[in-house]
Amino acid sequence: MSDLRFPLADFAQVRREVGRQISAVPGARAQALVSVLLLSLGAGANVAIPWQLGRIVDLVIQEGTGLLTAGVWLVLAAVAGAVLSALGFFLVSRLSERIIASLREEMVGTALGLPVHRVEDAGSGDLVSRSTDDVSQLSSAVTETVPILSSSLFTILATAVALVSLNLQFLLILVVVAPIYFFAARRYLRIAPGRYAAERASMADRARRLLEAIHGRHTVRAYRMEARMHENIRQASQAVVDNGFSARLSMITLQVWMSVAEFLILAGGLIVGFLTVRDGALTVGAVTAAMLMLIRLRGPLMMFMRVLDTVQSGYASLTRIVGVVIDPPAAVPDSGAPAKVGEVVMDQVSFSYGSGWAVRDVSLRIRPGETVALVGASGAGKTTVAALLAGLRIPDAGTVTIDGVEVSSLSDAERVARLAMISQDVHVFSGTLREDLTLARPEATDEELIDALRRVRADWFPELAEGLDTEVGARGHQLDPVAAQQLALARILLLDPKVVVMDEATAESGSAGAGDLEAAAEEATRDRAALVVAHRLDQAARADQVLVMEEGLIVESGTHAELVARGGRYTDLWTAWARGRA
Repeated sequence: MSDLRFPLADFAQVRREVGRQISAVPGARAQALVSVLLLSLGAGANVAIPWQLGRIVDLVIQEGTGLLTAGVWLVLAAVAGAVLSALGFFLVSRLSERIIASLREEMVGTALGLPVHRVEDAGSGDLVSRSTDDVSQLSSAVTETVPILSSSLFTILATAVALVSLNLQFLLILVVVAPIYFFAARRYLRIAPGRYAAERASMADRARRLLEAIHGRHTVRAYRMEARMHENIRQASQAVVDNGFSARLSMITLQVWMSVAEFLILAGGLIVGFLTVRDGALTVGAVTAAMLMLIRLRGPLMMFMRVLDTVQSGYASLTRIVGVVIDPPAAVPDSGAPAKVGEVVMDQVSFSYGSGWAVRDVSLRIRPGETVALVGASGAGKTTVAALLAGLRIPDAGTVTIDGVEVSSLSDAERVARLAMISQDVHVFSGTLREDLTLARPEATDEELIDALRRVRADWFPELAEGLDTEVGARGHQLDPVAAQQLALARILLLDPKVVVMDEATAESGSAGAGDLEAAAEEATRDRAALVVAHRLDQAARADQVLVMEEGLIVESGTHAELVARGGRYTDLWTAWARGRA
């Protein structure tokens, strides 16, 4: 499935997207120009500090006057450098953080608008990693590197100009060390991006495996797969370690080249200083100023090269974030579907996840107000059929239509008006109970919300002290699995679709809440076309039609009574179910 992951943006795409985000910020160009001016002036003031120290040295040697004045200028240069640089950092950081925030919001908005089957194909772990790890890494990289890069770049340029203005011989030092820095950085930039991208991809794979283990914990325990899942997670974690070490090794190599260049800078400065003082071209104070500049230059150069490590990691994250944004989902226009009736037809549908058919030649018809139950062993293809009908997957062959229109051709508004799906895993959104319910129908009145809860037998609602204003979800009142399913079924009633797909929606009910939840499910499917992936065979017994699946095929179909009497696969399932209940 790796070829279906969200793409990585190339440099041109990243540049265009960042440029577009900058242009979207009001006054961004003016802020950028002012910040450049402030940082330039700040760098100049900082370079003036060693210059003034050199003057002080000459004044001391010559036993001249003006030490107090030179000291005042030294303090003024230090204060001006600090203030101007700080203002420049502030403007640059504020602008960059606004751009990152806008990019983050756009990525999340794009992800939420993607077709669900696109997210499923890419793997939810990939999207989760991009929207959490990568956003965090990019934000951290911007916060850490923007001030350092700005300060280092302007300080290096200002120092180079000041050194050359003192004596052209100092240009020789720059000529010697510049190629070392250039080739070291070039080698690093050629190798590091791929290693950092591999590190980020392995983190996404680790996130995917962790999510699979957590979400499928019941299956893992049922089939005693703990050891295998632990090994998969261990391998994924080891891949993160190996790729991380490989990425850091690139930085260690860069550090070696930096040490060589720093030695040459200081050695070259001493040699040029000795020669210029001997020949009378420069005073001792001027050479002292030059050496102080070179010593101070080591810091910005070292910081500039070292943050390449963070920059590369941040850039790798940026390419992954932009990879989601550059291909936003195209709005599906209204298909001109007729008035919603609830007529469902699957005709010769086949689908594969990439290795063998998950379902083959599946055909079924659900008329308005009819309930069809899918039964079969785990892995028979029931959930895949439900996903195909709900539009979460696109069939490789055959058609899936509602009211004569293919599900994939329906616009969001048309699909929501006709179709709703509820699965075993129900999410309760953080917020008030009213906000959670009105996701289905924003204009619903409190009376309608309470009536929907009553119809799904939410007996726990009257016990809430604040009623509909009760905070639920991760930060509020914790609903048990039965209550969460009842809340989801209440949303179905408020949404009022013509077709309902229930994928083991009552599997979490247990024996205590089975009766109430089954009654709530019947209420939600009443007078609607319903496809029920039956976890409990008494659901199938109440359905209008039962389809038995094995290895992706429908092997039996008919009413409950017909199939029991037939003595086939369904009879075996029902007998085992009845014996288990007894």
